[in-house]
Amino acid sequence: MHQTPSRARSASHARPLPWRGLALAVGAAAALILAGQARAQDSGEVTKSHGYNFFGELKYPADYAHFDYVNPDAPKGGEIALAAQGTFDSLNPYSRKGRAAVLSSTIYESLMDGNAPADEYGSMYCVLCESLEYDEGKTYVIFHMRDDVTFSDGTPLTAHDVVFTHNLFLEQGLPSYAIAVKKRITNAEALDDYTVRFDFADDISRRSLIDQVGSTPVFSQKWFEETGARLDEPRLETSPGSGPYTIEDFEVNRRIVYARNPDYWGKDLPVNIGRHNFDRIRVEYFADETAAFEAFKAGEYTFREEGNSRLWATSYDFPAAQRGYVVKEELPDGAPPSNSGFVFNLGREALKDKRVREALALAYNFEWTNESLQYGLFDQRNSFIQGTPLEATGAPSAEEKAFMETLPVEVPDEVMNGEVRMAHTSDSARLNDRRNLRTAMKLLDEAGWTVGADGKRRNANGELLTIEIPVNSSGAAVLESVIETFVQNMQLMGVDAKMEKVDPSQYTNRERDRDYDILFDAYRVFLGVGTGLRQVFGSAEAEFSLFNPAGLASPLVDAIIDKALETSTQADQDTSLRVLDRALRNEFFIVPAWYKANHWVAYWDMYSHPEEIAPYDLGYLDYWWYDAEKAEQLRAAGALR
Repeated sequence: MHQTPSRARSASHARPLPWRGLALAVGAAAALILAGQARAQDSGEVTKSHGYNFFGELKYPADYAHFDYVNPDAPKGGEIALAAQGTFDSLNPYSRKGRAAVLSSTIYESLMDGNAPADEYGSMYCVLCESLEYDEGKTYVIFHMRDDVTFSDGTPLTAHDVVFTHNLFLEQGLPSYAIAVKKRITNAEALDDYTVRFDFADDISRRSLIDQVGSTPVFSQKWFEETGARLDEPRLETSPGSGPYTIEDFEVNRRIVYARNPDYWGKDLPVNIGRHNFDRIRVEYFADETAAFEAFKAGEYTFREEGNSRLWATSYDFPAAQRGYVVKEELPDGAPPSNSGFVFNLGREALKDKRVREALALAYNFEWTNESLQYGLFDQRNSFIQGTPLEATGAPSAEEKAFMETLPVEVPDEVMNGEVRMAHTSDSARLNDRRNLRTAMKLLDEAGWTVGADGKRRNANGELLTIEIPVNSSGAAVLESVIETFVQNMQLMGVDAKMEKVDPSQYTNRERDRDYDILFDAYRVFLGVGTGLRQVFGSAEAEFSLFNPAGLASPLVDAIIDKALETSTQADQDTSLRVLDRALRNEFFIVPAWYKANHWVAYWDMYSHPEEIAPYDLGYLDYWWYDAEKAEQLRAAGALR
């Protein structure tokens, strides 16, 4: 996991690959292809390669023709239309101010592709660069760039733009990003117009260095200097990107349209073959989920990745679906689920007490919620790496104990020797599980929050135990129902709890300012070790990191991350991540919610995809394509305009 310059959130249909730059063993090393890559030896030789993996192993050789999962003959053309909920008032996804339009970061490219391949962990391949070289100790990296790259306005992209962008993020990017990167990257220098070098600090982990600088988007220095635009301010003007798409048109809060650039410089690169197939990507904005779904039924947009279990179970019987005009599919998802759940704001005094958090968590009845509100379609999440070989299970293994014994902090006995924390179970037959509520109320009593004559819980100072959960008014109605039942059970325990619906802009501001007691949110998943783990879970940036909505600050977690960054083999890395999962679950700063094992998608029958979906990305904006013959049949039937 490496640092990211922005927390700008992508819609579900543009889900970033949070494991990019991470590594996980997915087969015997002998099966990996090393052709075309000179391996660094003990003599200190320089590695020169067409891609990068921390462990030095790449699936695709230097002469690869395309990624295995794409259709190299996929036709170019057509439009895919998607939905977004809420509003947008900016086209700058790198500022913490304003609400950026969906997909607004996709017009930019980086030295290496941070979103592909979708069938390999921990590897990145050159895009803006032709090759990179680095020494055995990874004290520096030099990128040899292509000399034919142009921005969408036709101006050349050079090493000077790369250095300018690096410095711009340090000066005007998110503080948590800038602070972390300044400590690790000591120099960025254009050696000539098409060669750029980065030097790294001594005595730090070699993780997330090369992949960090290789995956940072590149902006036009000329445009920023001529316009005076700032990276930390919202704006409706965009600097030209070098990517396959440009912004064709937009109407604030209504829609944004991206068009494939016919003059895209990199369309024939192996890394791009079979990808970026749509001529246009249109995103329509709707006030809420109900309006968005009705618009899909009417064909106002044409592709939907469903997350609402009620809609998936009951609502895809509308006429167009009955006539076969709309396809409904469940497709395999090999990625770990989002670490979503009810996040506690650990900055709130009452919530610093773990007993209080455990008590409040018992008010959430997953089993009843899943059966009564979500049609039994979900599973309960326990782990931060759910369903992967890295998930901590049972008591620690001998390797995990050995790792923990080397930590410079005291490891609690329940982590060192106990069973890993699992989500609590509840009675599915009734919302208010009496056994759990009795346990919860006992915990609150022990924590000093006792019930008064009015049935409300107060501490020794007479202060009410108040919990407020803000909800985005444009969000899913099912989520509101889940939160309402959670609040009802807290009220039964004597907690002064309430849910507050707020408009999207206010919700964004409250989220950024941590103006909440509990928030339904998500932490990024991890399948490898990188310094980005510090940004998400570390103490140094806990007070302001937007990646850490709980404000978790744990010396134990810090020590595990630091030690994990020193691992040099796949096996040791995997052990460290199991220990991290174990410790994070023990800290209990989030009540884990539900997840689904497969992708749920519905679309008007005018798109095609490879027979096998890539394991780590559904990829419908990446490697799916428009079927003109199917689209014409829909139009002939009067199904679509």
